[in-house]
Amino acid sequence: MIVGIDLGTTNCACAIYRNGAVEMIPNSLGHVLTPSAVSVDEKDNVLTGLAARERQSTHADRTVTAFKRYMGSEHVTKLGKHSFGPEELSALMLRSLKADAEAYLGEPVSEAIITVPAYFNNKQRKATKRAGAIAGLTVERLINEPTAAALAYGIHQRDQQSRFLVFDLGGGTFDVSIIEIFDGVIEVRASAGDNRLGGEDFNEVIIERVRRKFAAELKNDLTANELYQRLREAAERARRALSEAQSTRFSFVWKDQAFETEITADEFEQDSERLVARLREPVLRSMRDSNVPVASLDEIILVGGATRMKLVRKAVTLMFQRFPAANINPDEAVARGAAIQGALKARNADLAEVVLTDVCPYSLGVESGERQASGQTLLGLFTPILERNNVIPASREHVFSTMDDYQTHVKMRIYQGESRWVKDNIFLGELSVPVPRARAGLASIKCRLSYDINGLLEVDVEVAETGVQKNLIIADREGVSDQDMEVRRKALAKLKVHPRETESNKAALARAGRCYENCTGDQREFVARLIGQFEAVLAKQDPRECESARAELTAVLDQIEGQVFL
Repeated sequence: MIVGIDLGTTNCACAIYRNGAVEMIPNSLGHVLTPSAVSVDEKDNVLTGLAARERQSTHADRTVTAFKRYMGSEHVTKLGKHSFGPEELSALMLRSLKADAEAYLGEPVSEAIITVPAYFNNKQRKATKRAGAIAGLTVERLINEPTAAALAYGIHQRDQQSRFLVFDLGGGTFDVSIIEIFDGVIEVRASAGDNRLGGEDFNEVIIERVRRKFAAELKNDLTANELYQRLREAAERARRALSEAQSTRFSFVWKDQAFETEITADEFEQDSERLVARLREPVLRSMRDSNVPVASLDEIILVGGATRMKLVRKAVTLMFQRFPAANINPDEAVARGAAIQGALKARNADLAEVVLTDVCPYSLGVESGERQASGQTLLGLFTPILERNNVIPASREHVFSTMDDYQTHVKMRIYQGESRWVKDNIFLGELSVPVPRARAGLASIKCRLSYDINGLLEVDVEVAETGVQKNLIIADREGVSDQDMEVRRKALAKLKVHPRETESNKAALARAGRCYENCTGDQREFVARLIGQFEAVLAKQDPRECESARAELTAVLDQIEGQVFL
């Protein structure tokens, strides 16, 4: 039995698919949402969920929330005498959810599908898997939150081809994904997002307004953590109230003095303009990367508790000139979709089999240098090999050459990110390969990156002149057997063929070459252009584009010389 877990910034949720339907699993208090909060009491007992969150304003030095924002980092949180990393805090939440699930289901729970923001990088995903392992869970798969939400909306049950945009604004992260379903395949076309934008940031807008309002009365205490936690709790209540009302009272007590002020929806919207503007760029990026026109989208799906805010729904409606869909509880959609993915993985007979693909959230590439016209060398550049939003599993190669005369080694440093400079991207690993002593540019090194849906990145480097090959595996091996790792590597090995070398593309090029030889004049020049265009597409190594370009080339050749006969 595989449970689905939404490990959220503000709240967590757990669900199971059984008896033909998704069931939300309640915690020990009977709630389906468990606050993402951890606290250590005066007796060194660890509290999680609502019991921990209720202590935040009164025991600020012993309570923490929103730690998901630090996943994949070295950030340390001190609670009383104890120190925790973000994955340890997440593990405490997962262990609590695991216990609740076992109590509800009446049997041990050892396997889970855990959701992550689509824009989580490699380190953040590995940290999430480690948190699951610490909690005693075998993490069958990490699934992107927007993809899980799409499953909750039942797109896997639709017969006709459909396209959706999932707009996922949670407590701490924002994701946008373009998802298409066709012939039993659910394909993520593109994802974009902002890992530092969510309901918590809108709370900060309210807190800042209140601080300005009472600056004189609180001037000596404005930086006090306990005061901040009280303001934060009151801001959360006010933000939720403004999702329904035109105004609300913001009240709190500090040093036995009561403070109160009114905040209107218009004021909140005006103060939040900067944050609303930040929602637009990931939407535009995902639309650009997917090449999907807005008019072709069948539905806009809202996910995440922060999408309840009027100003967010208004912004989405204006962006797309239509009302978004929100017929499933936005707080539960991700957990429900994770439960469905768990059932699909377990091959549940109630569900029609579907193939679920995903994309690289960030580009993967290597550090490189560039010789400038002045003769100087510009170092520390990032050369993408496997670009963001490529459907995975995927494999791409790039050929580099030496930069210095008579150098004996080339160091391949692997990074993930979008910046032109590697210092602004995330370092993943490196390997060194010997090269023959020669003048700069005469030794060529082929670097291939292969990436699978579970985060396994394999680096293959080959020196053309000597045939020397080196291999590097970058993966979270915790909880993965050598046998499973070998299976995943064999699956990737099948992709390590340049599109030029596949039989279908070689046949198309051979046919086009023969057609060129048989033609003369303008028609020969036309066929030459066709060949050049097809080879340019092959060089990009995108299977979807290669297949489409081959079909177009074949259709034109059929018009020129008739269809192929056997």
